[in-house]
Amino acid sequence: MFLARRSFPVMRMDTFRRDLDRLFKEFQSGFGNLWSLDERSYPALNIWDDGESICAEAEVSGFKMKDLEVTVMGNQLTIKGRREVSKKEGTTLHRHERFTGEFVRSMTLPVEVNPDKVDATLKDGVLTLVMPKTQAALARKITVKSG
Repeated sequence: MFLARRSFPVMRMDTFRRDLDRLFKEFQSGFGNLWSLDERSYPALNIWDDGESICAEAEVSGFKMKDLEVTVMGNQLTIKGRREVSKKEGTTLHRHERFTGEFVRSMTLPVEVNPDKVDATLKDGVLTLVMPKTQAALARKITVKSG
């Protein structure tokens, strides 16, 4: 009886890991942040500029204003929050999928805002922030003189 030896290509573990990581990143990039609800992406934010202010909306369903802390310094926005497990006494918790604990989300804004004039409202689980720009950040129309 004759046994033939087959030689299989040997892949180094670091090469395999790098290729696998690349594959998952490419796959995930097609789905946005659906899989990565962690401290870097919670809460989900929309930020826009209306000319006079920077506005932001954050999804914070289930939070009360007393559970949230918003700070603005220069062009840095920070939203902190804490939610406890809501378990009724005398019951057994079978599934725990809602986010509990603390989160911190910091975002660099495109311009500096005036922290004394920030308006924050919470309605229907959406935290809305209107952050007026500083005078230095406002666009000014320059009159061009003919020479």
